Amino acid sequence: MRAAKLLVSLVLLVLPGAAGLGQQLMAPAPQPAHLSGTVTDTNGDVIPGATVTISGPSRSPRSAVANDDGFFEIDNIVPGPGYQVIAAAKGFADWNSPAVSLFPGQFEILSGIELRLLGEATSVTVVAAREDIATEQVKIEEQQRVLGFIPNFYVSYDRDAAPLTSRLKFELALKISIDPVTFAGTSFLAAANQASGYPDYPGGIKGYGERFGSIYTNDLTDIMVGGAILPSILHQDPRYFYQGTGTTKSRLMHALSSPIICRGDNGQWQPNYSSLGGYLASGAIANSYYPQANRGAGLVLRTFGVDFSANIANAVLQEFVLRRLTPTAKDRH
Repeated sequence: MRAAKLLVSLVLLVLPGAAGLGQQLMAPAPQPAHLSGTVTDTNGDVIPGATVTISGPSRSPRSAVANDDGFFEIDNIVPGPGYQVIAAAKGFADWNSPAVSLFPGQFEILSGIELRLLGEATSVTVVAAREDIATEQVKIEEQQRVLGFIPNFYVSYDRDAAPLTSRLKFELALKISIDPVTFAGTSFLAAANQASGYPDYPGGIKGYGERFGSIYTNDLTDIMVGGAILPSILHQDPRYFYQGTGTTKSRLMHALSSPIICRGDNGQWQPNYSSLGGYLASGAIANSYYPQANRGAGLVLRTFGVDFSANIANAVLQEFVLRRLTPTAKDRH
């Protein structure tokens, strides 16, 4: 998707040291695990101020307090099996989880945390629907920003991520499309095109405005078609799924294959018709508003090639670099 081109452009603009990518291809340091969830009562109402504690064999307990939305996060947990989570709040009986195993780099969203009022005759155990889990995961992804400000919404660090609903796919596409940094990236690319004289718009402010508009429209077409419309129709997931483990070769192959292989909503890997369709749609629709001299099959192929290459560059950066530069993916407070 063309959002990848903006992300790559912004990262390379603010991070001249990106040439050190080769150093990042070394074996990564083990990543801590992270736990989050929402605390509610048996009626589904959130419980602000609830205390959530995770403890395990030979490990010091870690705690967090739920915010006004009942949401909590516990970071930098040593990966391992045998953890237990306890949620407590005044006036409610404690909630105890079954055994929880956490893997390196995992972002576990614990569902079904429902506290029973003291004195209630019965308790009900509810397992959250996959849609609820996916909604919680998207909330986390929408906080992910490279260097603290560049949107990095389209990557999942959770190996067991729930499939996105159509609503969530459109929500992500809209959020990245209207983010202020997206407009900043578009401005940068428009300036680069202005300097090169492509497309054949006039010079000056008028030409810059036309280049800005064409780039933003290309991006919007691609992100909506390749990131929301086709994924909803074809039941495919538009996100990049961070591997993070295994050999450098396997991780590199995982990244390089991302423009042509994606995860389906059924959890199976399949041809990435959504992204490829988004690239083609962006170039085809651009023929309706690009200058006459730049229209034709060449515009479609040029757009496809640029977007395809940007997606590959983005995936390699995601796999080996950007995880370390996304503070909210490492330390959520």
